Amino acid sequence: QVQLVESGGGLVQAGGSLRLSCAASGRTFNGYTMGWFRQAPGKEREFVAAIAWNGGSTGYADSVKGRFTISRDKAKNTVYLQMNSLKPEDTAVYFCAAGVIIMSADYWGQGTQVTVSS
Repeated sequence: QVQLVESGGGLVQAGGSLRLSCAASGRTFNGYTMGWFRQAPGKEREFVAAIAWNGGSTGYADSVKGRFTISRDKAKNTVYLQMNSLKPEDTAVYFCAAGVIIMSADYWGQGTQVTVSS
């Protein structure tokens, strides 16, 4: 059974930082892309960042480029999202996902809340 378990969310002031973690288990992720999405109240879920499990190439939404960094530790089967210079508009539930094509992810975590106060 594949599980993606997020952690690291919380309340932070604008300009602050948080690091989210996604612990993956239940299968090998060779050939998969791991990603982060977020959903704010009343809005649709949106793509944030992705990383290829094997090669490590990355991609970001324009809204987070230069502020967020995605990385993975293959030995720990964990994906991270380092979020710096946080803004109130970054407030959302953040979800970890995995898929051969990340925009059609096969697996999702339960989400972790990130709240940025102004």
